[in-house]
Amino acid sequence: MSRLDAALASIGGLDQDAMAAARARQDRLTKPRGALGRLEELSVQLAGITGRVTPSLERKAVVVMAADHGVAQQGISAYPQEVTAQMVANFLGGGAAINVLARQAGARVVVVDAGVAADLPSHPLLVSRKVARGTADFTLGPAMSRQEAHQSIQVGLEVVEDLISQGLDLMATGDMGIGNTTASSALVAAFTGQPPAAVTGRGTGIGQAAWERKVEVVSHGLARHKVDPGDPIDVLARLGGLEIGGLAGVMLGAAAHRVPVVIDGFISGAAALVVVALCPRVKEYLIASHRSAEPGHAAALQGLGLKPLLDLDLRLGEGTGAVLAFPLLEAAVRLLAEMATFADAGVSTALDDALSLSKGEEG
Repeated sequence: MSRLDAALASIGGLDQDAMAAARARQDRLTKPRGALGRLEELSVQLAGITGRVTPSLERKAVVVMAADHGVAQQGISAYPQEVTAQMVANFLGGGAAINVLARQAGARVVVVDAGVAADLPSHPLLVSRKVARGTADFTLGPAMSRQEAHQSIQVGLEVVEDLISQGLDLMATGDMGIGNTTASSALVAAFTGQPPAAVTGRGTGIGQAAWERKVEVVSHGLARHKVDPGDPIDVLARLGGLEIGGLAGVMLGAAAHRVPVVIDGFISGAAALVVVALCPRVKEYLIASHRSAEPGHAAALQGLGLKPLLDLDLRLGEGTGAVLAFPLLEAAVRLLAEMATFADAGVSTALDDALSLSKGEEG
């Protein structure tokens, strides 16, 4: 059995007993039922994922998968392909937005070379798992072979297993790759059935003419490959990217080990569509951090049935939105664990008050 097959076979449903205990405690806390809204829902989901009513979320990491895309040669980005490798160096130097936000959140940044089209110098913080030197141009043929698509998912599985062996409570997904919004637009269109123009955005900030070219590129790729969403590995191979496959593997591996995974924006949303098509139960382990300014992200979230926590018009990637959501998850767990119950605080519940009033009137 392959690592991928083993991971798929190991994913079960959420722990219903832990969720019931979390709900019961929520109902005893000194507040009206449901008064903490989404934070209450998060605490119950986290209990179900981890199997613990009040899990620890202390050991946090964001995995930034990096890879290049052959479709970038079609002029669909405001930046040249060399920027992928340059940004990897920036991540490793601690100077990118994700580094700043991860330091604030107390999270590790794990940078993975899944398919950068350059030879990156060795670095103690770089995880080298290069499947290929980028993908091929999907307007001319498949982006990668089916084997490479499998390998990219396995990269994510291996990275998660390594992190879990070191201690991991909470995972976030991030990405870097010039051209990856084009690949993600194609994937989202393929899985959701939305037209290319509806799910293709301006990525790195391209103008109208470049956007129209980008829509043409996505449309051409979809017409050429005529993919079947029922075969998600084939969809990934024909239209996707090595970092997208890597992120799908990260989500799958986290779910297999019952670790909550906070997904970032558009690229992570496309990866989530791949992995949920492979294994629908993975969706229960995913937490959508934010809604990206990229139009295709809303379609991806709708297709996944996930409701984002934040809406800040972000479109950077790197895991920035996911790490920004970490404090909300920590707040949800701490509120459930640390708030006093009505009994602890000697506070009457609404039902107690009603019964007392009723008895007083009868007397």
